[in-house]
Amino acid sequence: MDRSRCAWATSAPEYVTYHDEEWGTPLHGDDALFERLCLEAFQSGLSWITILRKRPAFRAAFAGFRIDAVAEFTDDDVARLLTDPGIVRNRAKVLAAVRNARAAQQLSEGLSALLWSFAPDGTRPRPQTLAEVPATSPESTAMAKELKKRGFAFVGPTTAYALMQATGMVDDHVATCFRALP
Repeated sequence: MDRSRCAWATSAPEYVTYHDEEWGTPLHGDDALFERLCLEAFQSGLSWITILRKRPAFRAAFAGFRIDAVAEFTDDDVARLLTDPGIVRNRAKVLAAVRNARAAQQLSEGLSALLWSFAPDGTRPRPQTLAEVPATSPESTAMAKELKKRGFAFVGPTTAYALMQATGMVDDHVATCFRALP
């Protein structure tokens, strides 16, 4: 059966799987959300397909994105990551992942609770086309500001909004997509 999908999700098998099984599905848990936050930051300036294809290598390189493990990374770990061809070798992004793990450890409420506190209440009109899907929102701007205040890096409003979309805090499946809720 051929399904109608969001237009961005049809150009590669990895996109189809990601769209159908993950994108827009509510995700909770500190480590799970830390992984998504890191991957969205690594995606900045790149194509998401690059990140999807490197995801297994990212998970191996970053200790399964376990916050406590990444927070313990040393300069030697950073050097190792910068020579790992399986990931995006960007010093600022690698350092941000380590910094963000350390910042996440300091959150008394936990990363999941903090991030989900920015999920908008209520429903909003479903986008009819990709052109109607925003790149930021007031909530993502507030999330980015709070994360930066708490010591996080590489978390601007656009990255925060992409995180919100990916983890189901907002549902931006277009109206004709089979994943769109009734």
